[in-house]
Amino acid sequence: MRIRWSLPSLCGALLLALVTSASMPLHAQDWAKQSLEKSPRHREWVTIKVGNRSLQAWVVYPEVKEKATAVLLIHEIFGLSDWMRSEADEIAAAGYIAVAPDLLSAYGPKGGGSSDFPDQDSTVKAIFKLDPAGVTADLDAAADYAKKLPAANGKLAVAGFCWGGGNSFAFATHRKDLSAAFVFYGPGPDAAAIANIHAPVYGFYAGNDARIGATVPATTEAMKAAGKKYEPVTYDGAGHGFMRAGEAPDASPENKKARDEGFKRMTTLLKGL
Repeated sequence: MRIRWSLPSLCGALLLALVTSASMPLHAQDWAKQSLEKSPRHREWVTIKVGNRSLQAWVVYPEVKEKATAVLLIHEIFGLSDWMRSEADEIAAAGYIAVAPDLLSAYGPKGGGSSDFPDQDSTVKAIFKLDPAGVTADLDAAADYAKKLPAANGKLAVAGFCWGGGNSFAFATHRKDLSAAFVFYGPGPDAAAIANIHAPVYGFYAGNDARIGATVPATTEAMKAAGKKYEPVTYDGAGHGFMRAGEAPDASPENKKARDEGFKRMTTLLKGL
C-alpha cells in the first residue's frame, strides 16, 4: 500500500518561514550533542539495504536484562538531527530499542545524508523531493530490521515528529503489525486510509499550533467512525515542535512542561504494550 501525504499540509507555513531564514547547519545542536556524549548506552550507525539503496539508521540499545520493544522514530522535516539522535538515546534510557532511519540517506551532497546538508533550507527542500513510495519502503525496511534484532521482543511502535508525526499516522494505515503509533503534532490521514489502521494511535498536540490543532476534531471524528482507538492530548501554551524546543537551553516554561509530560505519557504507554 502506498502512503499518501502532502508536505505542505504536514509542515506548513510556520516551519517554512523558520527554515528559509536559517543559515546554520541543522545538525549543529550543541546541547543535544553534549547529551549524546554523556550517554553510557550502546549507540551505532547501521546500514539497511532497501533494494539497491543503502539506508543509514541510528540505533540505540537500552541497558536492560530482558528483550525490549523496538520504537521506530521518524524525524522532523529537518532530517536526522542531533536532537533526533538524542531523543532516540532518551527513549533507550527508558528501556526501549530506538531505531531512527535517516530518510535523506544518499540524497545529500556527494551522496551523503542529513548531516551533509549545509543548512536547514537545503534540507527542507530535499525532504520535499522525497518520493512517498520511497519513504514507505525505507520505513518498512527499518521496521523489519528493528523487529528482527536479537535484543527485540517482537513488538514494534512508531513515533514521529512534525513531518514525521504525519508520517507516523500514515505508517499506521500501512503497517499492520504495529503495537502503537505516537503522533507528535502531525495531521491524520484521510478517512479512507484510516479504515486500514490496526494499532491504537496516540496524539500529542500543541495548544499554540492552530494549523495542526484545527485538524484534530475531524481526525477524531473519522477515527471514531471507523472504530479505531485515537487518544489526542493538547498541551496548553506549547508551540509546534515542543518536544525539541522544550529541551533547548532557551526553552519556554510551556514547551518544557509539554515536552516532559509528553515524554512521560509516551513511555508510560510503551510500558503497557
